Amino acid sequence: MFANILYFLIALVIYTTAELFEPIAALPDNSLINAVLLSLAFVFICKFLFDRLAKKAAVNSLVNLDQWIGAYINRLSLLALAVFATNLYGFKLYSLFSGVPFFNRFPTIEAIIFLSLFLGYLIAVWTAAYTVQRHFFPSQISRREFILSNLSFSLPALLPWFVLSIVSDLLGFLPWQPVKDFLRSPAGEIGYIAVFLVAIAIFGPVLIKTLWKCKSLEPGVARSRIEFVCKQTGLKYADILRWELFGGTMITAGVMGLVGRFRYILVTPALLNSLTGEELDAVMLHEIGHVQKHHMVFYLLFFAGFVACNFVFFEPILFLLYLFEPVYHVFEMVGIQKTTAHPVLFSTTLILTFVLYFRFVFGYYMRNFERQADLHMYRYTSDASPLISTFYKIASYSHQSMEKPNWHHFSIGRRVRFLEKCQQVPQLIKTHHLKVKKMMLGYLVAMALIFAVGYSISYGVAKDRFEAFVAQRILLQELAVDPENADIYALVGDYYLTRSSYQKAIDAYENVLKVAPDHVHALNNLAWLLLTSTEESYRDKERALVYAEKAISIERDDYILDTYAEALFVNNRIESAVAAAREALAVAETKKEYYQEQLEKFEGRLFSEETSE
Repeated sequence: MFANILYFLIALVIYTTAELFEPIAALPDNSLINAVLLSLAFVFICKFLFDRLAKKAAVNSLVNLDQWIGAYINRLSLLALAVFATNLYGFKLYSLFSGVPFFNRFPTIEAIIFLSLFLGYLIAVWTAAYTVQRHFFPSQISRREFILSNLSFSLPALLPWFVLSIVSDLLGFLPWQPVKDFLRSPAGEIGYIAVFLVAIAIFGPVLIKTLWKCKSLEPGVARSRIEFVCKQTGLKYADILRWELFGGTMITAGVMGLVGRFRYILVTPALLNSLTGEELDAVMLHEIGHVQKHHMVFYLLFFAGFVACNFVFFEPILFLLYLFEPVYHVFEMVGIQKTTAHPVLFSTTLILTFVLYFRFVFGYYMRNFERQADLHMYRYTSDASPLISTFYKIASYSHQSMEKPNWHHFSIGRRVRFLEKCQQVPQLIKTHHLKVKKMMLGYLVAMALIFAVGYSISYGVAKDRFEAFVAQRILLQELAVDPENADIYALVGDYYLTRSSYQKAIDAYENVLKVAPDHVHALNNLAWLLLTSTEESYRDKERALVYAEKAISIERDDYILDTYAEALFVNNRIESAVAAAREALAVAETKKEYYQEQLEKFEGRLFSEETSE
């Protein structure tokens, strides 16, 4: 079930990166038809594979059928992501609502529509899987209950995004421009996301219990035992809820909520009906362990850490991927141009990072948190046998293998063996708790360092150097591909000019003029370099005037007039410099203060010369 949460989040990443693709005014011909046909083919594949699995199970009594079912669901869910990405990127469905004013104002609604398409693919998987998987539930549940349970369990993963996006849409209607400007700044965006993540973590359980249709557990022996364990451990909570997950047939429990006032303990009917009183106590101690060991706070930190690092590294990765020239050559071999290949490469990088982070890094921490929660019962008792017997019942009633692997839990067999080992060697309990503390400290230090580096190159002291580094490599790559491109040489010259590498800048501008003698940008900037270089050896006022005169004969924009005025001034043609400076000020739409200062400088020199005469 936790895998479904990852699939939804990956689908969200796929959708959000679609905006990187070049916008188009209308869908290409047959795009909708192709998308429909691909979707129907996916539905057929789901049904075919599970029907075949059901026949094999009926004839051969497949060993570890539950693992086969899980493998099929995972593979088809991954295929669903591929189909979703193909429809968005390949058939360009991302442009389906381009130009529609309503969706421009409320982009969250558009996102919900596209995510519903992916949801449809998962429903096709669940519908096909139900025929085989229903035999693993202790009692009969309908196909509808099975699908709704999968859906309701997974959707809360999108809750933070949904709330943030809706509020972001509404903030666009704020009449206070200073507030809007602050929220668009790095500090404003980070603060805005942090506040809402905390708010959702605190108040989200209220919405989730409604979504899951949980009701307060009726008074009785089970509720009394749970209340007693909570009182014994000092756990504060809002209510104990009956959790009708998969029709109440799953033997499981849970706890959600950072704050006692909005914290809920969840138990399924199957759990209550299957366990003895001591076993129920052991399960509650496990769930309380998650709270008292602050695992939910750590889960929030894991999510916030990913969001924060993704925020500061978004643009740097976007730029760095331009440097992977050999990869783009491969794309070109199959007819995909760089303008399309770059967003595909970026989307793939982001998705891989997401999967690696949550599946392996977060999964590793989750497994150890679960083990720590198992060990929490040793704080109140020295006998783990009730929890161990509970694990055996879960494996038996759900027809699962004791050694079935799980990315967010150790297998039941490993959990049992570790509990038994700790009972024999109690020192292992302290050792594991210390291990988790070191793991969290390591995570916090690593995230702080990664965020600091990302913030530095995106907004801080390393921003200029990083952008210069990327710009240089990109320009040199482009030159290697198209050595006759005058515009690229001009950009190279600009780059070296900003770095005060004057000789390289001069060489680049001169290369431009060899290819395009009337290239105004190169003429103007070369003239400016020869006039204002901080190194005297590169100054050449006569040559600068020649370039400036040629540039002004082609265009009379404000910046070109300014260079021309400077060249006249340096060559002691003061009256002409004043005239050119006045024209530059007159046509300028921006930087008027600068042009006014230039004019005053020239006029001051002219006045002093007239006075001296």
